[in-house]
Amino acid sequence: MKVDYYITRNGVIERKQNTVYFIYKEGDEVVKKPLPVEKIRSFYITAKVTIKSGALSFLMKNGIVAHFFNKYGWYEGTFYPREKLISGDLIVRQVENYLNLEKRMAIAREFVRGSIDNMILNLRYYSRTKTDLSDFISTMEKCKSLCDGVRSIQELMAMEGNARDSYYKSWDFILRGNFEFEKRSRRPPENMVNAMISYGNSLLYSACISEIYNTQLHPAISYLHEPFERRFSLALDIAEIFKPLIVDRLIFKVVNKQVIKNEHFVKDLNSCILNDHGKRLFLSEYERRMNTTVKHRTLGRNVSYRRLIRLECYKLIKHLLGIKSYRAFRMWW
Repeated sequence: MKVDYYITRNGVIERKQNTVYFIYKEGDEVVKKPLPVEKIRSFYITAKVTIKSGALSFLMKNGIVAHFFNKYGWYEGTFYPREKLISGDLIVRQVENYLNLEKRMAIAREFVRGSIDNMILNLRYYSRTKTDLSDFISTMEKCKSLCDGVRSIQELMAMEGNARDSYYKSWDFILRGNFEFEKRSRRPPENMVNAMISYGNSLLYSACISEIYNTQLHPAISYLHEPFERRFSLALDIAEIFKPLIVDRLIFKVVNKQVIKNEHFVKDLNSCILNDHGKRLFLSEYERRMNTTVKHRTLGRNVSYRRLIRLECYKLIKHLLGIKSYRAFRMWW
């Protein structure tokens, strides 16, 4: 089984014959670590790393996607090898469903409904264990019901935004300790909770890119988010559905179980980011969560959270090919 590989140290990736090595310093010692390329699905590079051309070529031949993050933990870009599963027919279907507003809205609505339903399921879970969050849930359910009546992508995104605002307002009733949320802030994140959301969302977006790469979908043709240059907007669409399960529940866990504490952040005048130790802790918990398995109701076998993303891509493909109407993922546990 292939795995994601996280590089959190400064160093160099180079190739010697048919082996790729990661070379870095540990104290005064130079460590030359062989990388099991045949077992690696994607690289997540969160430090200053030089990749030599021979190694890059080897990664490309092996279909390994490499995601890059800056020192703040923000996603910067992806090395995306040549597509091996490309399908002209499917790309035509993707474009047709984008250009036809009615078809595009049908897919985009389902992305939004699925995202809101998963946020509501999170709040219902914490309503049982913490405090009454019914007012927030009611507002979000109203936003979801209004999605049926909107006629533009802008209106649909506004409904999703309103639901998410209500969702985020509930977090101060869920999170323990001194982790106050207050409101969503992005670049830069203004507090510890926002720092974790930004970092977690970047990791999830990258994971969606990796899963799309292993299907016949084109990553730049999207439905909820507008396709723009220099971004894989379909990954943004799919990530919306999985944020509540993968990123948000992870944050609730690391805060309430005190895995990540105040000391794991670097705070400046108007910004806050995870420090190196905090990033490593978050990455460890993130990888554990992505490898968590659940019994799939349709397949009848255990699948990982990461695999659920791939299955979502397959469901979208079936919709585009006219085999089965798309229904976004909802948590059932």
